[in-house]
Amino acid sequence: MSRYRDQLWNEIEHIYAAILEHPFVTGLTDGSLPAPVFQHYVLQDAHYLRDYARALAITGAKGDDEDAIVLFSADAAGAITVERSLHAGFVADFGLSPEQVAATPVLPTTLAYTSYLLRTAHQGSFAEAVAVVLPCYWIYARVGEALLAEGSPEPLFQRWIATYGGEEFQLTVERVLRIVDRLGERLSDSERARCTEHVVTTSTYEWLFWDAAWRQESWPAELAR
Repeated sequence: MSRYRDQLWNEIEHIYAAILEHPFVTGLTDGSLPAPVFQHYVLQDAHYLRDYARALAITGAKGDDEDAIVLFSADAAGAITVERSLHAGFVADFGLSPEQVAATPVLPTTLAYTSYLLRTAHQGSFAEAVAVVLPCYWIYARVGEALLAEGSPEPLFQRWIATYGGEEFQLTVERVLRIVDRLGERLSDSERARCTEHVVTTSTYEWLFWDAAWRQESWPAELAR
């Protein structure tokens, strides 16, 4: 019998392939990604990671054993640490002040993704909470791993690639996947269907998040006050 992670990956492998082919991602390795596009991504990611940390904290609170509680609670703190350190370096490179970053609005795709994360983590079971936060771990690890093999001529992009392709992050994701496999052994058919839906949905949001940066998404000007 295949592992639950393998069954889930079969459901999202096509999304992962589309992400690798997206011009945002290919632009990281060939160095062609325009600086304003990367800046858009980093600023929205700062908003995203704060709510992702909240979703991880909720997941930890619902943990079914001490190891799960510790893992997700630590990763919630870690997401904030990444937001503060990695993004602080990028923001300094952009020449922006903390006040300018704080004034950046949360844009439509970011708001939709984080709202889905938080709603599911709050309202769902522990297994559903794990499922909804999984793609951010898993896809970033797989993308980071793939891009690390290619590298980037742009130091800014190489720093990003090294963070997610590095061994430390890969080990963190493997620990989460072991929990996924353990939960998969006891899920009912209906629970499995809900978890699969969450994994597919947030994997899709991962593609949408990079695409939103590529398009430099904004709220419609004609609706602004």
